[in-house]
Amino acid sequence: MNTEDTAAARILLVEDDERLAQLVAEALRKSGYAVTHCVNGLDGEALMRAEAFDVVLLDGHLPGKDGFDVLRDTRAQFAGRIVMLTARDDDIDQVLGLEGGADDYITKPVAPRVLLARIKALLRRDAPSASAADTDELRFGALVIKPSARDVRVAGAPVELTTAEYDLLLFLAERAGSTVTREDIMQGLRGIEFDGLDRAIDARVSRLRKKIGDDAQAAERIKTVRGQGYLFAKD
Repeated sequence: MNTEDTAAARILLVEDDERLAQLVAEALRKSGYAVTHCVNGLDGEALMRAEAFDVVLLDGHLPGKDGFDVLRDTRAQFAGRIVMLTARDDDIDQVLGLEGGADDYITKPVAPRVLLARIKALLRRDAPSASAADTDELRFGALVIKPSARDVRVAGAPVELTTAEYDLLLFLAERAGSTVTREDIMQGLRGIEFDGLDRAIDARVSRLRKKIGDDAQAAERIKTVRGQGYLFAKD
């Protein structure tokens, strides 16, 4: 296990491919991040439970304990960002990661500059947007969002959302009444272009609807605008 302590954001890399891990860790450290590396899923889970990391880069398939199982068992308690590292062109890995609550996924191998850009985009999400910072709460019928506390409630009952789900909900709510394209969402939340094939946004919207009680078959709050994107209804 390798640890480097700096004042920068802390990143946990859980990857059993030693060569890839070395390249990734080196790129991250050169950019000023503090990196901890382990190769085993059980060790990764233990570190996630014991220490405060800003971002975890978690391989989907690990010795000791599968990365997707680690994601499932830690997501509710872990406050940082979780990025799944998936096999190239493996849709099953991507779906498992998204359904498990991953904040992002990256296919391997990945260019260091692309990885760094994705991590920077994730870390930027932690700072409240200007509009959210100036708003004590956003109220839409029974749905109430309090950006300052990152709190979401429906009819007074708290709604448990992953970080990625909350970010998407707030992004849409702040643009209530306007159609938002998938390109807008990808650029706003992940800092990358929509390639027309990525399922991340649609999967996240589907989970959001379930959690806020919006019928997927006849959605009233987060409406699908065919051929365009999504519309968060004001009323």
